[in-house]
Amino acid sequence: MSVTFAQGFSAAGVVAGISSVEGKKDLALVVNNGPLDAAAGVFTSNRFCAAPVQWSRKVVADGHVKAVILNSGGANACTGEAGYAQSQATAETVAALLGTDAGDIAVCSTGLIGELLPLDNVLAGAKTAHEALASTPQAGADASHAIMTTDTKPKTVELEGNGYRIGGMVKGSGMIAPQLATMLCVITTDAVVSAGQLQAALASGVDTSFNRIDVDGCMSTNDTVLLLASGASGVEPDPDEFNDLVAAACSSLARQIIGDGEGASHDIRISVTGATTEEAALACGRAVAASNLLKCAISGNDPNWGRIVSSLGTVPPDVAPYDSNKVTVDVNGVRICENGGAGRDRSEVDMTPREVHIDIDLNAGDAEATVWTDDLTHEYVHINADYES
Repeated sequence: MSVTFAQGFSAAGVVAGISSVEGKKDLALVVNNGPLDAAAGVFTSNRFCAAPVQWSRKVVADGHVKAVILNSGGANACTGEAGYAQSQATAETVAALLGTDAGDIAVCSTGLIGELLPLDNVLAGAKTAHEALASTPQAGADASHAIMTTDTKPKTVELEGNGYRIGGMVKGSGMIAPQLATMLCVITTDAVVSAGQLQAALASGVDTSFNRIDVDGCMSTNDTVLLLASGASGVEPDPDEFNDLVAAACSSLARQIIGDGEGASHDIRISVTGATTEEAALACGRAVAASNLLKCAISGNDPNWGRIVSSLGTVPPDVAPYDSNKVTVDVNGVRICENGGAGRDRSEVDMTPREVHIDIDLNAGDAEATVWTDDLTHEYVHINADYES
């Protein structure tokens, strides 16, 4: 059901003629029917952030969002004042359809950078989507399909709390790096939650999920994660339970992005333990996840531990203090690096599962962190060599 799983939300996904793929659903609309319209957002830190990001940051700033319109087929990034005017015009059109103010309409775009959108198609698509709005499972599914680009499948989540629900959708497959990923994400809840609570829950949930995945080390210009609350359940949730559910929703969606990484044949979980701080563990995990050499080795079913420790060694001592002579590395349960040197023969590692588990123990403290990445395959190169939105 995606974003329509929570009460108080309607959605649609339609063909608007934005994408270069004929007949593809490429415009989604998600409407919060209330009674509340609380909202929170987290956005890309890329300095070339797209026009819809600039617009939506301002919209979310007051903690209120009535609706979100999202398109695939074009990023509307690096398009200057004309691009910003397109985002504003899109919001104004949706606002007029809903009888509200454009300042309550968030806008999201994904696709090729550097080109304006076919605005007439976008605005006509908004009207078509408005006419198709529904709170059904199919409507939520249509919306999740409409935001896909190189994704091979929609990515959704549905969770239930004590008397309330959380639903969500995300797109993302390539251009995935820490500090979000190339993604548009909308999470909805029918809990009675303030904007401040939403922002705190979302920031924490994003930090341990979307900020800990890496397919190709490339940061997007359009990343947007929105959390909307309708209050339609009438239930004020236990704060800890709510925070945990939001984090679980983010983690599920982030894991699905890794599972659909462009051309990937392995999903790689990198767990770092024995660090002095969580920040140190995270820095080490990210350094390993960023290694294209390691990703290529995993693609070839080679658990090359030398590429793991060499990447680990790039983390400065003041960030992650440890003794390299005490580090161990296990791959899929086989200790192939012992005390900074060779352990068991790496031919003993079973590399046939889709998931590859790399467990690194720094033996320097009690903190830990986990990040996820993918391998890099010939198919990844093919997809990105030929990519057109």
